[in-house]
Amino acid sequence: MLDEPLKKVLGGNTAKVMADHLDLHTVGDLLHHYPRRYAERGELTRLSDLPLDEHVTVVAQVADARVHTFNGGRGRRLEVTITDGSGRLQLVFFGKGVHKPRAELQPGTRAMFAGKVSVFNRKRQLAHPEFKALGAESGAEAVEAFAHQLLPLYPACKQMESWQIQQAVDTVLGPAGHEEAALAGLVDPLPDSLREGRGLATLPEALRKIHRPATKTDIAMARDRLKWDEAFVLQVALARRRRAEAQLPAAPRKPGPDGLLTAFDARLPFTLTDGQRRVSEEIFADLATDHPMHRLLQGEVGSGKTMVALRAMLGVVDAGGQAAMLAPTEVLAQQHHRSITEMMGELAEGGMLGGAEQGTKVVLLTGSMGAAARRQALLDLVTGEAGIVIGTHALIEDKVQFHDLGLVVVDEQHRFGVEQRDALRSKGKQPPHLLVMTATPIPRTVAMTVFGDLETSVLDQLPSGRSPIASHVVPAKDKPHFLTRAWERVREEVAAGHQGYVVCPRIGDDIGDEGETPKGAAGPSPEDEAEKRPPLAVVEVAEQLTKGPLSGLRVEVLHGRMQPEAKDDVMRRFAAGEVDVLVATTVIEVGVNVPNATAMVIMDADRFGVSQLHQLRGRVGRGSAAGLCLLVTDMPEAGPARARLGAVAATLDGFELSRIDLEQRREGDVLGQAQSGVRSSLRVLAVIDDEEVIAAAREEATAIVADDPELAGYPELRTALDALLDKEREEYLDKG
Repeated sequence: MLDEPLKKVLGGNTAKVMADHLDLHTVGDLLHHYPRRYAERGELTRLSDLPLDEHVTVVAQVADARVHTFNGGRGRRLEVTITDGSGRLQLVFFGKGVHKPRAELQPGTRAMFAGKVSVFNRKRQLAHPEFKALGAESGAEAVEAFAHQLLPLYPACKQMESWQIQQAVDTVLGPAGHEEAALAGLVDPLPDSLREGRGLATLPEALRKIHRPATKTDIAMARDRLKWDEAFVLQVALARRRRAEAQLPAAPRKPGPDGLLTAFDARLPFTLTDGQRRVSEEIFADLATDHPMHRLLQGEVGSGKTMVALRAMLGVVDAGGQAAMLAPTEVLAQQHHRSITEMMGELAEGGMLGGAEQGTKVVLLTGSMGAAARRQALLDLVTGEAGIVIGTHALIEDKVQFHDLGLVVVDEQHRFGVEQRDALRSKGKQPPHLLVMTATPIPRTVAMTVFGDLETSVLDQLPSGRSPIASHVVPAKDKPHFLTRAWERVREEVAAGHQGYVVCPRIGDDIGDEGETPKGAAGPSPEDEAEKRPPLAVVEVAEQLTKGPLSGLRVEVLHGRMQPEAKDDVMRRFAAGEVDVLVATTVIEVGVNVPNATAMVIMDADRFGVSQLHQLRGRVGRGSAAGLCLLVTDMPEAGPARARLGAVAATLDGFELSRIDLEQRREGDVLGQAQSGVRSSLRVLAVIDDEEVIAAAREEATAIVADDPELAGYPELRTALDALLDKEREEYLDKG
């Protein structure tokens, strides 16, 4: 029954819309398309007192009912006029929704009607109201029960409204009280002992109550049960993967006592923070084992993750292996290469004149390198001459061969597809160790779900010498003098010998869009619709600033469409202090390290997501001087965009901001929607709010997988797992 195609049950047109726009194909898909919230029909209201935009219930008599055709006779509309003595109201029904009311709402019929009051042609109306005819014996109790019934509101789309989805669910479930036939044959993924031990409803009961609740307690009971389904099946998938990974062989990589790592530590001009030391110990303990490390290193912007990763890479080189660092952009790869070779000094010149005896070669490999430099880099990798390589996706190409790849460091993991990471990992003689870095802090519960297969290390301490960053919202439209003051502040910072960034959401019409629109930014909101202007562009803003408020300063632009040599040249000159203000897109979002830059102005800040604003802000305050971040917006004070900016300005705690970010835009697909493009697997589980459920499900899942790795004793769970892990997702989990 659940595998039955919707077109068999609902008809071709409805099924096609559901498939094309809601990704619902079978009866099971539809039953697992849960209501996002519930409305009550509303208090009983007289027709003369109807409030706009509210759900109401009215008791009235049909005065008139007429069918109108439009679109050359292809479309039909039923208009019903009702009256209760105090006033008149029009009801309207379209398309297939015409049949039932046309038959039942004959003139003279007394009925209850419920819906949301709207206005059309300056008249109040109810579009597609629910209704129930009243017999002579129907009293006040029947009316009250109808008025307070809970109405499911479904995630809908322009092509199919919530009431149409509810009609489809009603068709599938059949008459109230007789849902057993529709829900027969359900595969229940929860073992009976778990379900009974935790006092959870059966799956048929949960599905019936989520779609047809009699009370709010029904909804809570159904959601509790369905959250467990999602959390448990997902945690079983991750537990099986953790177990499989633990059984893979890998070469232990233990650094020698007086090798490259020791020499590097000796030349450091500062001491590591306690956090860096602790995390390094966790990483070196993993590297010493004979199965691959899978560790997530997360930390605040500027907490010193690159230093921790570099020490891990040096330890692997000490042990005779090679290390590769994968960066998401050429700007970042070049920046990492520059900062790592500077930190290592002569230790990065192994085999070269003047290089240290225990040094190694550090090479850069990007898609835009010249042929000769590329040939040399490839040769250094295959011979083992280069112990460390830093590159973009160019590292993944078939031509790139390693002598003995021991460690892969992935920077900003969310920027890479699974296939890319897997291709690099397959280049080792044995599976290499894997260290994933992210500068977007992830709440513990999210990490436990999204990265359930990775051990997690957290750097929550900033290195000494880092300065606080003051953040302020600049409402440019409401208070234009605030924006004038912002540019004065930039000039003051430059006059004090410092530098600044101006960040814009796009490049400019004459160059075209490089796709650098903000990631994680909210979709078009009513505020954006009201705004109706394109986002500010780097090229135009730079020109205006040069001629206006920043005239006389050395202003340069940086964006992803520039030639790599030009980008590198601008960054090099900015780092050297030869540029006062850099007007850039989000190419500076991660990894760019210029300690002398103290001011940042983010234009159209409302167009960026919370995490991205936090990342950008982390480019200032990296030296001994205090940082300043100004969030410029035209959005009205009362709207959600301003609230989001206010939250960013109010705290520097990335973990707190990541919670706000997730609460605003939900989690996406925890199995990697960005990588595999599949529909979100989370429908009722919210990883921020349901920490206890996730932790308990992880515990139960780990115990079951340890006891029965193949799930031979749990055929229903295996079936549910197969449904969750379609081919694409199975590959995703296998590859990691």
